[in-house]
Amino acid sequence: MNRMIFVNLPVADLAASMAFYEALGFTNNPQFTDDTAACMVWSEAIYVMLLTHGKWRTFTERPICPATSSEVSLALALDSRAAVDAMNAAAAAHGGTADINPVQDLGFMYGRDLTDPDGHVWGPFWMDPAAIPAN
Repeated sequence: MNRMIFVNLPVADLAASMAFYEALGFTNNPQFTDDTAACMVWSEAIYVMLLTHGKWRTFTERPICPATSSEVSLALALDSRAAVDAMNAAAAAHGGTADINPVQDLGFMYGRDLTDPDGHVWGPFWMDPAAIPAN
């Protein structure tokens, strides 16, 4: 079996969260989607499981963080600076918040952080490995 990652996220509104992630370029896998959870696919190895609060509570009794907190930041490598900008624009247009932190532009690396409607932090970035400064 290939190594894969499934990121589980509690969400307040499953349909709105699915629409948000689809707007960012994720696709839905209906085989693992029902009225309590949705499997959103980023790549053959990266999946985001959107879980209603009720479903989330079947996994843990730990409290769900408020949308204003940051427990983790998940970075996604994209193909270009334009793709980073487009993902941020899509986030802002579909219930998320773009540019929650200052834009990071190091020349060889460019990133803009965003949140989904539930406050989960994503950091789309682009990097040119050939332009990384030598130490």
